[in-house]
Amino acid sequence: MSRIEAALKEMGLTLPPAPAPSGTYVRAVRVGNLVFQAGGSGRREDGSYITGKLGRDTTVEEGYRAARATGLTLLSNLKQEIGDLDKVTRIVKVFGMVNSDLEFKDPPAVINGCSDLLVELFGERGKHARSAVGMASLPFGVAVEIEMVVEVAE
Repeated sequence: MSRIEAALKEMGLTLPPAPAPSGTYVRAVRVGNLVFQAGGSGRREDGSYITGKLGRDTTVEEGYRAARATGLTLLSNLKQEIGDLDKVTRIVKVFGMVNSDLEFKDPPAVINGCSDLLVELFGERGKHARSAVGMASLPFGVAVEIEMVVEVAE
């Protein structure tokens, strides 16, 4: 078991199964030592998407948990791509999209769910550049979609 997976276990978390792409794309593309991940979303234990519109029917706390679950999905996809999460040398960039009501003004507080998870797991290597934006709609009505760029050891 990798150090990162051991840390997840200590936190009471597990990586979900890596979901299959829902369209004509791949989960990740590796270019040199960078892995560019397609947008991922959090799922419930039964495999269904975590849905909702922030500021209308979903609270910031629920959105934060959805972003944290999305971070786990991204890590699962990353593990499938690189084989071992201990190969991560740096989380480079997180781009978080929040399904938002027009008046919702706090996407960063929602995407902190993913960012906080990454820093808890990777420490300094988990600190990253980030964008957190509101969207009028996201696929399947998901509450959060996040893309991630990761630097990995050769």
